[in-house]
Amino acid sequence: MKVDAIVKRFRIDRPDKFRLAKHDPADCCGLSIEKDGAKALLAAGIERLRELQQRLYADDRWSVLIVLQAMDAAGKDSLIKHVMSGLNPQGVEVTSFKQPSAEELDHDFLWRIARRLPSRGRIGIFNRSHYEEVLAVRVHPELLERQKLPKELNGNKIWQHRFDDIRAFEKHLARNGTVILKFFLNMSREEQRKQFLERIDDPAKNWKFSMGDVEERKLWPKYMAAYEDAIRETSRDHAPWFVVPADNKWFTRIAVAAVLADTLESLKLEYPKVSGKALKELQQARKALEAEK
Repeated sequence: MKVDAIVKRFRIDRPDKFRLAKHDPADCCGLSIEKDGAKALLAAGIERLRELQQRLYADDRWSVLIVLQAMDAAGKDSLIKHVMSGLNPQGVEVTSFKQPSAEELDHDFLWRIARRLPSRGRIGIFNRSHYEEVLAVRVHPELLERQKLPKELNGNKIWQHRFDDIRAFEKHLARNGTVILKFFLNMSREEQRKQFLERIDDPAKNWKFSMGDVEERKLWPKYMAAYEDAIRETSRDHAPWFVVPADNKWFTRIAVAAVLADTLESLKLEYPKVSGKALKELQQARKALEAEK
């Protein structure tokens, strides 16, 4: 399957028609890790990204924001490790958003997000993001209480208001040169169960597991409903969601790399052209260096 077909398959272009249940977490577009050389395909994608990142940095007009959202054990960390492994770390910044600090809770919910946005020429990766405010906080109302909002602002319309704010925030970023790509790593509940058992059985992975993970599994239907609502409300042309199958991590990595590379290529990034006085200085420098022989 061609890269552009993979990109189109998982992009949510008609959010009003979006239903999460119609997306298969095990879909691999007919590819097989044994038959189709998944590792080679990913390696080629990373090499493609390496060149495009250099152009992004040199062009210095665009920034790229990658948002990763998923249930626990869906592979966000390993995705970052494998897909971004070939990029220049000076041009990539990963931010993992944990529970808000006391200082962050004293500001609006987008404040801590805005502080970590990538500058021009760089790629920013959010491991969890502002979407936690309409996902985890929505599923756990007690988290909203910690935000100390005025009572008159904490009503039934708060989630719609937050969707409005997120759409406006992302549109503002897009209008100022930030390309936004949002990925929901769509893992099945059964696959999460397998991943949790692996964490329990492997001493090297025990630290990743907590009993809280089991408790969160009981809320799976609520989380899926919250994800569906968030994606439907906020997938727009300037900030699209991609619902990427995550039961097979090798395919998840290929798909995300394909989306990122396809998007960077669409920007028509160019290396700055040197002319005039600067070009003359280059020519003079060449003569001086050659004269050293």
